[in-house]
Amino acid sequence: MTPDFLFSLASPLALSGWVVLAVSPLAWRWPLPLGAYAIPLALYVLYALGAALWLPGAPGGFDSLDNVMLLFTDRGATTVGWIHFLAFDLAVGGWITRDARRSGVPHLAILPCLYLTLMLGPVGLLSYLALRTALTLIRKETPA
Repeated sequence: MTPDFLFSLASPLALSGWVVLAVSPLAWRWPLPLGAYAIPLALYVLYALGAALWLPGAPGGFDSLDNVMLLFTDRGATTVGWIHFLAFDLAVGGWITRDARRSGVPHLAILPCLYLTLMLGPVGLLSYLALRTALTLIRKETPA
């Protein structure tokens, strides 16, 4: 197995998870668990495999910026880092989608948050938390 092969598996897998989250309310109930649990779990397995194969013996480390930069000069370590981003961002997207359903946040309203989570991770989560808070405050102020 090569870093290029693992990358070629992980990237489309993650993208399919985002598509599933985006269209989940348009289909039956099964897509949300697929996008929120099954696909992230598959990415976790790919991450663990890559970490076991390529992180031991990779140059650099996590103790300084210079060592992190050195670590990411290695193709295997960079692939593992990329899968880390893919897996965690998709897991956050799954949480956003599930939480929005529980909280009554309209699905169309979270689509920009999901996109921001895909592209900018924490910014997407922050935007969703702001949206949910704003909707909660509006609901409290609106007489029943």
